[in-house]
Amino acid sequence: MKILMIHPHDLFSRKEPWTIRIKKIAQEFKQKGHAIKIIYFPLEYQELRDSFTIQGIEYIPLSRKLGIANYFKNIRYVCEQGKWSDIIHFQKCFAYAALPALISGFLNNKPLHYDWDDWEIKIFYYCAKQPRLVGAFLWALERYIPNLCDTISVSSQRLKQECIKYGIAPNKIAMAPVGADLDLFHPDISSIRIREKYNIYGPIISYLGQLHGGQYAEQFIRAAKIITNQIKGLTFFIIGGGYRLAELKTLAQDLDMEKNIVFTNAVSHQETPLYLAATDIAVACFENNEITQCKSPLKIAEYLASGKPIIASDVGEVKRMLGGAGILTLPGDSEDLAQGIKRLLDDEPLRKRLAKKARQRAEELYNWKTTAENLLNIYAESWKE
Repeated sequence: MKILMIHPHDLFSRKEPWTIRIKKIAQEFKQKGHAIKIIYFPLEYQELRDSFTIQGIEYIPLSRKLGIANYFKNIRYVCEQGKWSDIIHFQKCFAYAALPALISGFLNNKPLHYDWDDWEIKIFYYCAKQPRLVGAFLWALERYIPNLCDTISVSSQRLKQECIKYGIAPNKIAMAPVGADLDLFHPDISSIRIREKYNIYGPIISYLGQLHGGQYAEQFIRAAKIITNQIKGLTFFIIGGGYRLAELKTLAQDLDMEKNIVFTNAVSHQETPLYLAATDIAVACFENNEITQCKSPLKIAEYLASGKPIIASDVGEVKRMLGGAGILTLPGDSEDLAQGIKRLLDDEPLRKRLAKKARQRAEELYNWKTTAENLLNIYAESWKE
């Protein structure tokens, strides 16, 4: 099968690390013998840059520059690539990528698959005050794109419910939650390198995530303060970077927690397993809102694959992902989060049971191979009619 994949962001920039999903799925497709091309939109587009190939996958950069001329140029190019493909798979609803994908599918009479992994309009309004006209356009795209495609994959039951509400037949919808790279993330990685780097030999409790809008590391910091008042000798890692980093560091200072909390700043995806290897308890805390109800959090899949005991807020897909491999706490409640962490610190046999269950969970369900198989199965629905 020849699969043309389209993503609106930069697949090779740390500033847009949420592109791991399409890259990992593409790699799994390639391993299964399919031909793959990925059109993406780098932050710093170079006009003369050609397509290039990595591990048998062709990557094609296009410009996301505003302007009618550039827009129609991209549409023509995507339509040409659409002729080559057997199916067009695009992720997210941003116009500069989604509309060329839709037009290419219609003009070339090729099946269209929409990979809906986040409720983008909710994130759009959560992050900052945004122009109403832009928001209205994004809302319209996200609302009606599912009805224009042959098949859809979703990352959560909440998004599946939205699709059904829009009139999409259930047999056209595939569950495609995030996964983990089981070879990159596993329980047998040594913790020595990170512990020696920071000169830490006591318990480490970690929060992993991009420190942008829609993340909830402040809950983790407040919970850390509560626990530190009860138990000494603990270190808390916040693994990641983002525009909220300075704000979070200020909160740690205000709570007199600078000596207990390590901010690692942004780390590469290849380095992340080393930090999780040094982690004794992994934390995924959230508020209960329409953004978190729609996510299958990548951090949880990577915690599972790393074989870590997990404390997580009971919202959206979290309970389903853990499947008994962690302790659930009240969303948005730092006190309850602190008590959950303390419970694990006090119960080593429980930590070991949860760690073993976590890896099993990743191997059974939350890995990129399984997600790719779900997608290939739903693609087949495009040819049944």
